[in-house]
Amino acid sequence: MSIPKMSDAPRLAGKRAIIYAASGAIGKAIALAFASEGAKVFLTGRNLAKVRQVAEEIAAFGGDAQAAEVDALDSQAVEHHFSTVVTSAGRVDISFNAISIPQEGIQSIALAELSVDSFMRPLTHYFQSQFITTRSAARHMVIQKSGVILMHTPEPARLGAPLVGGMGPAWAAIEGLSRALSAEVAAHGVRAVCLRTTGIPETGTIELVFGLHAKAYGMTREQFQALMESRTHRQRSTTLQELAQVAAFVASDQAAAMTGTVVNLTGGAIVD
Repeated sequence: MSIPKMSDAPRLAGKRAIIYAASGAIGKAIALAFASEGAKVFLTGRNLAKVRQVAEEIAAFGGDAQAAEVDALDSQAVEHHFSTVVTSAGRVDISFNAISIPQEGIQSIALAELSVDSFMRPLTHYFQSQFITTRSAARHMVIQKSGVILMHTPEPARLGAPLVGGMGPAWAAIEGLSRALSAEVAAHGVRAVCLRTTGIPETGTIELVFGLHAKAYGMTREQFQALMESRTHRQRSTTLQELAQVAAFVASDQAAAMTGTVVNLTGGAIVD
């Protein structure tokens, strides 16, 4: 994904957004898109040096970004950072958590052969982090009576995909969390929306995951990607740019009626 230019008609002008795991492929893409649309972005991650690199890229095209070291699995650290941003910026309008976890020992293994610890890790780490950041955002946004909480899942959240271990249940739980959250906070002016894509081969996580599955099926990584893409109407995967552009739209006031829903970006892999 190339570094964007500032939008001529920014959809997120004046908005403040917190992005967790902002140095990863998805977090960075979302951060760049939000900043190019006029948002002031507060970038977090466990590796401050990498997060600062993203902030510097944003500053290079005229965007406004701040970097902080925050472990999105540490509820106290998340709450402290969120409160600090609210104090300094006045409010937080958008929250997005792009955390990922290592997939070795989780995917490409049959459920019947998977250890309990390996099955539960997506819930005790990945989903737990989503709940921690979502809860913090909801607490503050309900008070200010505005805000958007975005989440992201791939297609196994809806499909019965084989060999994904506990990731499928964790992704389904995230979509369920988004719906339940909307039912509680939408009346207070806070929206909750989940963005569902295919696996995105541009990311290091999917590059690894496709390799793990390809080995399990006795094919090359390229063959496995082609198999996955053949199941979409477009015959290709969702791109980072497509995800980021839609995220910017959904986070904007132009999508004010959207809450409690999943935005389908799977290109026909799932047909609603």
